[in-house]
Amino acid sequence: MNQSSNEITAPIDVMLADGNPLVLSALSEIIERDPRFSLVATAATAEGFLGAVMRVPVQVGVIDWSLPALGGAKLIEILRDQANAPRIVVYADDNVGDLPRLAMSAGAAAYAPRSSDAETLLETCLEVASGKMVFPFLDVRDLQSDPIQQLSRKERAMLEALSKGLTNRELSTELGITVNTVKFHLSNLYDKLSVKNRAQAIAFYYSSRQSAGDSIPK
Repeated sequence: MNQSSNEITAPIDVMLADGNPLVLSALSEIIERDPRFSLVATAATAEGFLGAVMRVPVQVGVIDWSLPALGGAKLIEILRDQANAPRIVVYADDNVGDLPRLAMSAGAAAYAPRSSDAETLLETCLEVASGKMVFPFLDVRDLQSDPIQQLSRKERAMLEALSKGLTNRELSTELGITVNTVKFHLSNLYDKLSVKNRAQAIAFYYSSRQSAGDSIPK
């Protein structure tokens, strides 16, 4: 019982990244004032955040969507393939189109608009640290039910390569793996997409691209 209590009261390690120095300073002050959190590091770029979090893993990362130079979306996608990656809260202006859904699609755990008060951001970080996903006005189940979002980065790369009409041997060369490994990944890919062959997988790929109005994230 005491162990559970300690886990609940232990400060949550947080890392911040924002290209605007004023915003970064304000966020740092907000986090540092709250005993529920421990600010580990800050960064002004996506590359800086990635380098810092690879050296010192944290539980929660709060980032701006428009981080220089990689951008928030690419940063999140890279982190998805890293062990012990932090759960990401995108903290950004809420006048950028369908940003909450874009952040969710990239793999963020939450979206907090800058128009909200500081306590909303802090509560969002707490919920994310506890394993929840927090997105305003979105039904998380809609995205989780999309098979594309369940694919690993390698499987998404294979699906995109498959859409070019490549043979198994050409896929092997393109992806730098053996033909047998290609067959193994294709079998898993078909299962996840609930299709029976490469023609159906390619049709699924182009249907998803058309529905999203953009390419499938790599």
